[in-house]
Amino acid sequence: MEETVIRLGGKRRTTFMEKVREILPEGGHLNLCLTCGACSSGCPATGLEGLDPRKFLRMAALGLDEEILATDWVWMCTQCQRCIYVCPMKIDIPRLVYNVRAAWPREKRPKGIRGSCDMALRNDSCSAMGASPEDFRFVVEDVLAEYREAQPEFAAMEAPIDKAGAEFFLNQNSREPVTEPDEMVPLWKLLHLAGADWTYGSKGWGGENYCMFLGDDAAWKHITATAARQAEELGCKVFLNTE
Repeated sequence: MEETVIRLGGKRRTTFMEKVREILPEGGHLNLCLTCGACSSGCPATGLEGLDPRKFLRMAALGLDEEILATDWVWMCTQCQRCIYVCPMKIDIPRLVYNVRAAWPREKRPKGIRGSCDMALRNDSCSAMGASPEDFRFVVEDVLAEYREAQPEFAAMEAPIDKAGAEFFLNQNSREPVTEPDEMVPLWKLLHLAGADWTYGSKGWGGENYCMFLGDDAAWKHITATAARQAEELGCKVFLNTE
């Protein structure tokens, strides 16, 4: 009978996962997978492009770098981190996904996310809609005046911008002041009724950070730092991220 020889321990083609482990705290626990599938059970991207978090991680562990660096599935991950919460080994799959995204040539990353990131970098408001600090102030003051007049019970309501010494610093989804300004008001009312001492910043008020989803470290840092710096300059104690 002819014998079939199976050789184990051959050299893997690439080392992407090893590089990622080196930069993550505790290696992201990426080598501790039990293949239990808990990560896939609650993942909103499970089944898309025929992949799920467990399969993706196994591909990375097996050294299939060309495949994981080319799959569109990484752009369907919402970075919600449910997989980490349910994983018994606390494996940081979202960080692996993030680093795969960052490995894509920037011009080949999704046009919508890339465009929103680039728009947010155009001025200090960090708005993905491109609204400037001046535009934001105009809209907020106009909407506030309208509701104060129309609803006397909220005649004293405020929506301050750059209020020094406020306890809470708020950001804002930048789509609302551009396309749905009335949607800002319910939060203002809640803060007014609670007696909260809060403020927007004219800089860094854009609440979403598409540069994070793009896998662009430098741009992500710029947007986050702009908002944090404005909050610090105003002397706010708490940063309330509405997104």
